[in-house]
Amino acid sequence: MAELTPHELIARHRPTLDQALEAIRTRAYWSPHPEHPKAYGENGSLSLPEGKAAFDAVLGTRLDLGQPGTDDWVGGEVSPYGVELGVTYPHADVETLLPAMKAGRRAWRDAGAETRAVVCLEILKRISDRTMEFAHAVMHTSGQAFMMAFQAGGPHAQDRGLEAVAYAYVEQVRTPDTAEWVKPQGKRDPLTMTKQFTPVPRGIALLIGCNTFPTWNGYPGMFASLATGNAVLVKPHPRAVLPLALTVQVAREVLAEAGFDPNLVALAAERPGEGIAKTLATRPEIRIIDYTGSTAFGDWLETNARQAQVYTEKAGVNTVLVESTDNYKGMLANLAFSLSLYSGQMCTTPQNLLIPRDGIRTDEGPRSYDEVVADLARAIDGLLGDDTRANALLGAIVNPDVKARLEAAAGLGEVALASREISNPEFPRAVVRTPVIVKLDGAKPDDEAAYMSECFGPVSFAVAVDSASDAVELLRRTVREKGAMTVGAYTTDPEVEDAVREVCLEEAAQLSFNLTGGVYVNQTAAFSDFHGSGGNPAANAALTDGAFVASRFRVVEVREDA
Repeated sequence: MAELTPHELIARHRPTLDQALEAIRTRAYWSPHPEHPKAYGENGSLSLPEGKAAFDAVLGTRLDLGQPGTDDWVGGEVSPYGVELGVTYPHADVETLLPAMKAGRRAWRDAGAETRAVVCLEILKRISDRTMEFAHAVMHTSGQAFMMAFQAGGPHAQDRGLEAVAYAYVEQVRTPDTAEWVKPQGKRDPLTMTKQFTPVPRGIALLIGCNTFPTWNGYPGMFASLATGNAVLVKPHPRAVLPLALTVQVAREVLAEAGFDPNLVALAAERPGEGIAKTLATRPEIRIIDYTGSTAFGDWLETNARQAQVYTEKAGVNTVLVESTDNYKGMLANLAFSLSLYSGQMCTTPQNLLIPRDGIRTDEGPRSYDEVVADLARAIDGLLGDDTRANALLGAIVNPDVKARLEAAAGLGEVALASREISNPEFPRAVVRTPVIVKLDGAKPDDEAAYMSECFGPVSFAVAVDSASDAVELLRRTVREKGAMTVGAYTTDPEVEDAVREVCLEEAAQLSFNLTGGVYVNQTAAFSDFHGSGGNPAANAALTDGAFVASRFRVVEVREDA
């Protein structure tokens, strides 16, 4: 096995770390990870055919990570596209694995912030080299279409991991390693002390992975914890194990080559129905938890995992207020894409469209509420009219619960756009559905139960409101009571714009105004955009800011007389 010295890693990756530090300072666009498939296949990275071959080679195999405490082999993933992956993973006896994960923590802690950062960057570089393999793994566990799985599961996820490393580094070096303290005493000799300050990790971090974005949502917490000196136990979603298992495999290889204990990163796969997340989350060794998923389990973690610092991204009701626009066609096209992408299976996808019942002003003249909804339905139909294009945008329905919610939504109100089934010739067993739009009345209490609850999947509600001011107040109540990962607004009225802005500042919701081009409300860019705010019920943390990393370690001071 080749050995990687800290000096070699610093020489190799310090320039990238410095660029990442500059990017989070300026918030300007930057990424070291190419987001086009043609960029891969050179300098050690897998090409598109090589990545597919690597993915195919792992199917039906046992992924032996060489970690201690393995007492069984578990698996059972079935792709939303109908492919049985057949991969088995180590099942851990935690009474053996958790103590083993502690063994290497002193050397990892003493390595210092810079060495930890460049080791993390080496892990990310090797993952980047295998992006094409990871793309297929994400596609066949999440149901994302290939290009989205490649971009979101590959370079964009790697960007978020690097962003977390940059923030972790900043927070750790904020305090100097040493200080000479001299206090004048007048005529007497001054008091002098030497002080040492060491960032120390909390312990073992537990990453509870999600089904829809295993790497994109998983990498920030994983790399924030590892870069701040913690060991990381990765507990993937049972339907999306492979992308995170491959990540653990890479991390263990790099740690070992760099002279650290590979057990600083380990996998906790589970048997069907075992539900080990609750058991692990309350173990005293677990001091940090990162979780993306349902509100119910997120609330349970926040209430019961009292020994740990818990970071959760839960459910929210994302809202778009439509009051007026000077680019009606652009607005419709932008909303159509946002509602269709990955069949609405994103925590950032808009759900509620608040539209005044008297209509809106546009550059094409006034449009009534009914006309706006009908025009949006036509825009979606046009976008998804070609089945090949539709499959490339929609991907596949990730699980039966999403399909059931989609089918039930038609009974909640007047259907303005019915969902239709699309066949996928390459994957005949895939469940592919177009979005549904349901018209609801914001003044009817019976309708409120629907639009004030998250309906995860390709379901949106066109909610008629009495006025722009009523829309603003409904937006405020929705964010305050239910949370929101994203808010969008279309308006040419400065007063409405100010009112929406103030609501989002007061309720801590990330806001996008008048998107009519190639940027969409459900997409965020690492190093520039914050994903969530941590200030409303949808999430108690933001990806990624200083608060997301700072509580993963503590600074311990040792002082003595000089």
